[in-house]
Amino acid sequence: LVQLVESGGESVQDGGSLRLSCVASGHSYSTYSMAWFRQTPGNQREGVAAIDPRGDIAYANYVKGRFTISKDDAKNTLYLQMDNLKPEDTGLYYCALRFGTAIDELSDDSYNWWGQGTQVTVSS
Repeated sequence: LVQLVESGGESVQDGGSLRLSCVASGHSYSTYSMAWFRQTPGNQREGVAAIDPRGDIAYANYVKGRFTISKDDAKNTLYLQMDNLKPEDTGLYYCALRFGTAIDELSDDSYNWWGQGTQVTVSS
């Protein structure tokens, strides 16, 4: 049974930082791609950042230079370091998982398993 549990979402001020974590339970996920998605108010879920089994990384343009995705295979944990947060980053952040690589790492159609999400709120 695959289970993804996100944590780290909080309320912060404009310009602040947060680190999100996603723990994957069930078995080793070193051969899986993992990603962060978010759903901001009034918008559809969108890809934020992804990392594949080789360590290749993709970022959405609107987070490049501000967010950093990483993973610790020994801990089956995915991270998202978010710096210089803006009010428009407010939303529910989800962790996602799939086996192997995907043609579009930032498309939610590419992922099979999802966490419940963690809320990030950035106030001005």
